[in-house]
Amino acid sequence: MTRYVFLMYDSEDWYNTADEHAIVDEFALHEQFMEAVRAAGADVVGGEALERSSAASTVRRGATGAGGSGSPEPLVTDGPFADTKEALGGFYVIDAPDLDVALRLARVCPAGTVEVRPVMQMPDDAG
Repeated sequence: MTRYVFLMYDSEDWYNTADEHAIVDEFALHEQFMEAVRAAGADVVGGEALERSSAASTVRRGATGAGGSGSPEPLVTDGPFADTKEALGGFYVIDAPDLDVALRLARVCPAGTVEVRPVMQMPDDAG
């Protein structure tokens, strides 16, 4: 199995206007999605729903890179990294047999946009 992260984006407006009933309905769709994952021979091994992007903070390192000599102090700002109409609303970590299965599952994932990324395999001795 290969591990994938599904980054789920939706309209920022949805997050700002959804009432309790809409949120309950959305969670029911996610339960159905998790059943589809199991039916495809894959596993959900993690994931979380995230608070609105207005609750985010972003830490930006200086232009010289992470921890480089002469690097200025990191800058902390309120809000997400990018100002977009879509917001990162949550993620799943899924073990799937292959990318084709992962993409098939992403098509039925209840989110406006799903970015599928394989998790980087670290060498066994990476500590």
